[in-house]
Amino acid sequence: MIPSVRYTLAFFINVVLPTAAYRIALPHVGLLGALLASSVPLLAWIGIDLLRYRHFDALSALVLASIAMSLLVFASGAADALRAAREPLVSGIVGLSFLLSLPLNRPLVFYLARSTLSRERQGREAEFDVMWLSRPALARSIRVMTAVWGIGLVCENVARLAVVLSFDSDDAHRVSTYVGYAVYVALTVWTIVYRHMVIKRQ
Repeated sequence: MIPSVRYTLAFFINVVLPTAAYRIALPHVGLLGALLASSVPLLAWIGIDLLRYRHFDALSALVLASIAMSLLVFASGAADALRAAREPLVSGIVGLSFLLSLPLNRPLVFYLARSTLSRERQGREAEFDVMWLSRPALARSIRVMTAVWGIGLVCENVARLAVVLSFDSDDAHRVSTYVGYAVYVALTVWTIVYRHMVIKRQ
């Protein structure tokens, strides 16, 4: 499959379909049921990748794990304050997972980058493993990106929760969405600029 087409399909599966499934299911089955519905496209995508391409999609697995953690949070009796947010704070849990992975030998962004490279050409993941061990600058840049995305996602969810607790319900939902978009755009632009700087230095 052409890389650009596969990337577009991956975005559709990992972002568009889970979001659509969540919003369609929410009025009918409630929050927990909607979270379960949002995981169906991810499970299907992971299964197809494993059976057809012999490839494990790290991004889908990460999103699926974040949904699972959200299920645990919202199924507990201690999540009343978060229920008021009306949206699962999945990205905040993902951000926390990024930060917790920093002390590991290979943080989460390493696996996301490795998964992306494996889509471009067979064997690229092995080349990336060698580069990780032989280029300290690459390892540092991966850890910096892990830290920035982790902090950014956690701060985004703190800001959205503050908006929910400070505004009326309709305004809160709209402003919270704008805050989320602004943070994601800022993180994406920073990643592109930072990656360009790292490549230029090397």
